[in-house]
Amino acid sequence: MYIVHSMVEVPEGKADEVIGLYRNRSRLVDQAPGFVGFQLWQNEVKPGELTVHMQWENKESYVAWVTSDDFKRIHELEKKYPDQELASIKPVVRRFEVVAE
Repeated sequence: MYIVHSMVEVPEGKADEVIGLYRNRSRLVDQAPGFVGFQLWQNEVKPGELTVHMQWENKESYVAWVTSDDFKRIHELEKKYPDQELASIKPVVRRFEVVAE
């Protein structure tokens, strides 16, 4: 199993807006070969800290997704988001190989 975390610090007062975007996400990734699951986590102490948690069967499936046309299309739309403060947020991405369960 391969895990990817993308953590963002959302400007004060905008966490609910970002959460709404993820609740209404395109779900294109759900159809990607090797995709296992998606969750959005909100830090209970720092509500503006949000983490996208994605599970993949393996690293190769994840790499295939991030090089796909669907991935590129989704992320191009994010750059055109009307709230440029949100559109300019850069996530901290961490990748993990599950080595024991």
